[in-house]
Amino acid sequence: MSFIKRVLSTVTGIFVFLAICFLGLIILGVILGSGSDDLIRVKPNSVLELTLDFPIKDYEGKIEFADYPFLNESSKRGLFNIIDAINYAAIDQNIKGISIDNNFINAGISQTKALRGALLKFKESGKFVVAYGDIYSQKDYYLSSVADTVYINPVGMMEFKGLSTEQLYFKDFQEKTGFKMEIVRIGKFKSAVEPFIANKMSDNNRAQIEAYLNSLWYEMKKDISSSRNIPVERLNTIADSLLARNPSLAKSSNLIDRVAYHDEYINAMKYAIGIDADKELNRIEIGDYSEYAAKHIGGKYNKNKIAVIYAEGDIIYGEGDEESVGQGTMSKSLQEARSNPNIKAIVLRVNSPGGSALASELIWREIELTKKVKPVIVSMGNYAASGGYYIASNANKIIAEPTTITGSIGVFGMLPNGRELAENIGINAEQVVTNQNALTYSFFEPLSEQQKMYIKEGVINVYDLFTNRVAQGRNLSKAQVEDIAQGRVWTGADALKVGLVDELGGLDLALKYAAEAAEIQDYSIREFPVFEKDLDKMLEDFGLIKAKETILKEELGEEHYKILKEIKSMSQKKGVQLVFPFRSEIN
Repeated sequence: MSFIKRVLSTVTGIFVFLAICFLGLIILGVILGSGSDDLIRVKPNSVLELTLDFPIKDYEGKIEFADYPFLNESSKRGLFNIIDAINYAAIDQNIKGISIDNNFINAGISQTKALRGALLKFKESGKFVVAYGDIYSQKDYYLSSVADTVYINPVGMMEFKGLSTEQLYFKDFQEKTGFKMEIVRIGKFKSAVEPFIANKMSDNNRAQIEAYLNSLWYEMKKDISSSRNIPVERLNTIADSLLARNPSLAKSSNLIDRVAYHDEYINAMKYAIGIDADKELNRIEIGDYSEYAAKHIGGKYNKNKIAVIYAEGDIIYGEGDEESVGQGTMSKSLQEARSNPNIKAIVLRVNSPGGSALASELIWREIELTKKVKPVIVSMGNYAASGGYYIASNANKIIAEPTTITGSIGVFGMLPNGRELAENIGINAEQVVTNQNALTYSFFEPLSEQQKMYIKEGVINVYDLFTNRVAQGRNLSKAQVEDIAQGRVWTGADALKVGLVDELGGLDLALKYAAEAAEIQDYSIREFPVFEKDLDKMLEDFGLIKAKETILKEELGEEHYKILKEIKSMSQKKGVQLVFPFRSEIN
């Protein structure tokens, strides 16, 4: 009897615990769901702090929980939320200026250029923009160079040396370990798989990297030259001779205006605003201000809408989420946009290095169906390469930033093979089949010549389809496409010259063309996709699974964690891939 009592008391305790947890979730949801406008206040004589050290995505995403709507999320920390906030700050009487303070910007070059453009527009209001850095990376300085006054710490550091990137090669590593990659590729510039088949960089790959690095560097120098009134040739001399390697040299090279401590920087802002040095400076972080500004932007209701659909991340076969582009969420978004009578045009914002060929084709098909009903304009972000270009090529018009990385019209197939590794550690795999090709692939067996032939046939078919899609979408002949394909990577500025894009500009220009194509003047924007979450994903968002990432980052360090993510990403790729040729970090 006592045993039954203990069981019943345990069960009762579990139910009470679950009820308390559920009630807690409801209370938390109500708190989170309450308007942040009640919590965020902008005091008079405030300075907007533009510290962008968090990962900046084009779109933070709308997250909906079907069974728990009070947990729905719609973050306003995306790139265009930040740009909207900067634009709103120009007319906000409480904001007197913008401070770019020890930024360590975590954004791509095209995103940084877009933010720079917003700051230039903000300066037209007559309000100040100032920048301070203990350490300036080149990207930090590229953004900060737009400021009226650029400060550096007296013992600070500054990078201004030109762009570089580094590629690792694994051919010998494979030979030594016995873990190899079976490769089939189409396109002499398609170098995503080059590290697995060579020990050094090919001439074609080096040529394309040099071309796009020089193009990016030219755009950065041109903008810095305009803001700092320094000739481009002089900027090259400064970079070549490292004439900004310390604060004194940076100031004498006119890259920096003032060498000062941070308290002097704060006091200078107080003086500019007209408040006493002993008074506190009112500052508001850009994350908070973006939430605040979003509630004050918009104005009256407008029936006409333009849908902005974000394709951001690797393209995968599946549903997709905030970190990846799947045909599931993209198809739903495109279908909803074309069936909604109030949505008059669609802007597809592509920020993707590519991925699954099958998913790219399925998304292409939905765009093809949508084009028959409403105009589709593409705006390109940091990347719109390979599969990213595949889905973009079908638009009525393509707008790219000069610094966008695009093209990479090529295909590869890659399968891991561990036969030698298995033998080295004493593992043997035996197979039994009913037909000659029943065993299509085994990790423990090398590909036969017949299997390689089938894979190559598939890769060639995808490449032929890819080039046909580009020829059709861009109104080019197959021969013209072949001249600019072969996996070659182009910047937006160079892509314009070869006909891969129509014009250079940002999302604002794409929206302008979408409105013109739909013959509307006034409109509001509706953003897609909306990511639907289930209970498991909800628990993940509350940290029960995400803690694993935090632990790995702490134990491995940020750089090693990135390598681990790359290995995991590569192992998850299925089928033929249309991917940007290499994962390179530009320094």
